Amino acid sequence: MALPALPLAARNDKKLGVALLGLGNYASNLLAPALTHTRHCELRGIITGSPEKIPRWQKKYGIADANVYTYDSMSSLADNPDIDVVYVVTPTATHRRFAVNAAQTGKHVWCEKPMAMDTGECQQIIDACEANRVRLSIGYRMLHEPNTRRFAGYASTRPYGPMQSLQSFAGYAGNGLPADNWRMRPEMGGGALYDMGVYAINGARFVTQREPVSVTATFEKSHPDIFRHVDETTLFSLDFGDGLIADCGTSVVRGFNRLKVTCDDGWYALKPMQSYSGVAGRTSDDRRFPAIRGMQQTLQMDNDALAIMGRGPSLVSPEEGLRDIHLVSKIFAAAKSGKQVAV
Repeated sequence: MALPALPLAARNDKKLGVALLGLGNYASNLLAPALTHTRHCELRGIITGSPEKIPRWQKKYGIADANVYTYDSMSSLADNPDIDVVYVVTPTATHRRFAVNAAQTGKHVWCEKPMAMDTGECQQIIDACEANRVRLSIGYRMLHEPNTRRFAGYASTRPYGPMQSLQSFAGYAGNGLPADNWRMRPEMGGGALYDMGVYAINGARFVTQREPVSVTATFEKSHPDIFRHVDETTLFSLDFGDGLIADCGTSVVRGFNRLKVTCDDGWYALKPMQSYSGVAGRTSDDRRFPAIRGMQQTLQMDNDALAIMGRGPSLVSPEEGLRDIHLVSKIFAAAKSGKQVAV
């Protein structure tokens, strides 16, 4: 995994037009506000299955009638030059359908993580974007975050010597959701591993710049009456070979939020490692790297827009999403079997 420099210095008056597909919590409270601060893209359209949300969004963001679509009418995007990018922000089980549909309109695609339900669906998204000659990026905001990228660079520069061990934990202390909420339904991509586990998986892969060769895992449930059908807490280890093992965990009832790499001559850590409010870094020799100001999603979308315009590198390849989903499937298999599973 290469680490190109962040394309933050480019300036141009042109902005790409973004349409948000799915107007739930993440789009409403994070992506749309972030798009009011972006320099290289802006919110111009919405695509929704909830028509009652349309007037509120149009009033708040000044979205033209011509740039409002339903899921059934989005094929008309092909005739709208005002929209350059469709950002898919819907439940995981719907990502493949909507990302493929967006690509077929000739629009570039940004797809929120996790990429899809399985590697087959991930590949279908990649193939559709390639066939329609549009760019595809996955919404890994942490791969744009400067402190995370700084520590990933240590994998090659080794300022604290060779890596000895790694911890990567991501979760939140929730109380569960109504049983009919999509996050409580396995067929929709609910549970800890699909949601928060991807942060732990990708964090371990990114800071080591390596791929694991096998996994072991266990499920834990402190509230089996609530989390009857999805994983609540999943603990897993990623074996990178040559003795390097990442101890990882994810949960929707425990506030996991740390990443630490221990080396021969010291350590470096991100704590918190995935908070919306910022990611802070620290090293064993007491170097401190405070969280950046501003919204991480603003940086992410500006970088992705610059990549589309050919004025910066693509920091997140589609294969990042596919590899993480491949590991999700292997971790599920290891936890269910109680055995080590080869990757």
